[in-house]
Amino acid sequence: MNVRAFSCGPVPPPSARVKRIAAAFAFVALRVLILPSFAQQPGTAPSGNRPVAGQPEVVVVTGTVQPVPLSESDRPVMVIDAAEGQLLVNSVVDYLRSDSSVDVRQRGIDGIQADLSIQGSSFGQSLVLVNGMRVNDAQSGHHNMDVPLPMESLSRIEVLHGAGSTFHGADAVGGAVNFITTAPTSTEIRFRVGVGNFGFNQQHLSASLVSGRWSEVLAADRDFSTGFRADRDFRSSSVSSETRVKSLLGNTNLLLATSDRPFGADQFYGNFNSWERTKGWVAFLGQELGPNTRIDFGYRRHSDEFVLFRDRPAVYENNHITRSWQVILRHVTRLGDNSTLSYGVEADGDEIESNNLGNHARNRGAGYVNLDLRALHRFSLSLGAREEVFSGGRAEFVPSLAGGVWLKNAVKLRASISRGFRLPTYTDLYYHDPASIGNPLLKPESAWSVAGGPEFNPGGRVSATATAFYRRDSNGIDYVKQASDAPWQATNIQNLAFTGAEAAVRLHLRSGQQFNIAYTALEGTKAVPNLISRYVFNYATHNASVDWLGQFNNAVGLRTRVGVLQRVGRDPYALWDAAVCRLNGRIRPYLQLSNLTNTRYQEIPGVDLPGTSFVAGAEFVTRGKSH
Repeated sequence: MNVRAFSCGPVPPPSARVKRIAAAFAFVALRVLILPSFAQQPGTAPSGNRPVAGQPEVVVVTGTVQPVPLSESDRPVMVIDAAEGQLLVNSVVDYLRSDSSVDVRQRGIDGIQADLSIQGSSFGQSLVLVNGMRVNDAQSGHHNMDVPLPMESLSRIEVLHGAGSTFHGADAVGGAVNFITTAPTSTEIRFRVGVGNFGFNQQHLSASLVSGRWSEVLAADRDFSTGFRADRDFRSSSVSSETRVKSLLGNTNLLLATSDRPFGADQFYGNFNSWERTKGWVAFLGQELGPNTRIDFGYRRHSDEFVLFRDRPAVYENNHITRSWQVILRHVTRLGDNSTLSYGVEADGDEIESNNLGNHARNRGAGYVNLDLRALHRFSLSLGAREEVFSGGRAEFVPSLAGGVWLKNAVKLRASISRGFRLPTYTDLYYHDPASIGNPLLKPESAWSVAGGPEFNPGGRVSATATAFYRRDSNGIDYVKQASDAPWQATNIQNLAFTGAEAAVRLHLRSGQQFNIAYTALEGTKAVPNLISRYVFNYATHNASVDWLGQFNNAVGLRTRVGVLQRVGRDPYALWDAAVCRLNGRIRPYLQLSNLTNTRYQEIPGVDLPGTSFVAGAEFVTRGKSH
């Protein structure tokens, strides 16, 4: 199938399928905006047999159409608290490493040019969301983690394990990561300054204001480093503003954010002393239309300036600008005490202007429906389907089925099967330089994922999950070559398969301490003979993580993590991080230590990462009234 069918060029007249999607959009709009709703409850799925009450129930919004308690989710979802203990971590990568099924491959500290993988997927097969809105980059999957949000703006991170295209569309083949911003409860100002080795210094600022039905959160950060070696310097900054308003119509949410990240890219894309600068802008507007309907608008702009030889920029330079937009209209109807019907329509598009890739555009529309059923306070079943139609006329049908059964009040068995798909990026299709060559004949990827296992959650101080999973990919996209001195060529690889198991245990001790233990083992289809793979066969075969968080007298916080990781055909390596901070008071000093064992390692082949590093500083806090 020629990818040009997706209209990576001038947009053709709407096909019959596109017209049907447009008609469906209009129908749903009329249905949810004009006709009276007979739904009885806002925004939550019917209650099943929940675990014994102990700690506050966590509600998840990723991997489901409507928010549900984590204990009632039939899909594996990892929830990471990003609001507390921010002085104990330096970037969102530190949070994500606590999930052993997530493999974040950095080219530098502070999340510089990081690739994200879930359960052995390629970096382009993992969807990144902000408050449920897509931020994946149409130019290159390397920019998917280039999220223009200061860490201080985040409340939590949800990670869906397994295909999620039924809920979120393209790219959610291996799973999805959803960065969820914070809703303030008090008026306060926080200012953080720190210094470290390798010429590192940082300044972070966050301010929140709460007044009646209105709230505002402003956040900004700047991290600077001269680099642990030549041409590995960086200057990363971002600013965000989020406004929330409550009215008779419902909640309104407006998020604006931007980032600017220049960095030395030595050895990133081959034996070159390269340099790169990315800039990102996002604007998301969400509006509730009563208790059961919501509409969201999103716009993203991203620019990428790349110089192959930093000392000779005139030799080879690329400039890319991508723009994307999306509109999502959702509605939920309560059919009865034990059944909920959710449905909606979406439309989105992207375009690129590039001196290397050319100018291209593509649009698509989708409609989805999901039926959630509960029975006897013991069984749950979720059936979903999505039809996504592209402007060239091609369509993707992505169904999903998930279910669970409570064996006892604290033990649940859950299983799911789902399909995911991904479109080639513009880089996959059209890029060319001395080291890499795209392929305009690439076909889209697709995959089936199956997962299942038990969950133990008595609602007390111990919880545990175990999941076995299998994913079979068709037309996987990778860059391959037959000789070490040949350029990389984008290619479809057939019939890739990944089998694995993941387990996690969480212990909450009475003394204010918490242990998180996670392990994932993965085995994939062996590499094609006589071909060298650049990305697909660099997955982690074993990934283990042990986190300990301690809190003493509500005054001192400590965190340490030991992670052990082994990739295909490579030796395992271990990383040990530790941090300590003051938790209260107007002045809160902190110390962060990374790679205490001074391990020499690479997460991307050929790209060295630094040895032991530290950051020390203080946060200054001024707080007003809580609401």
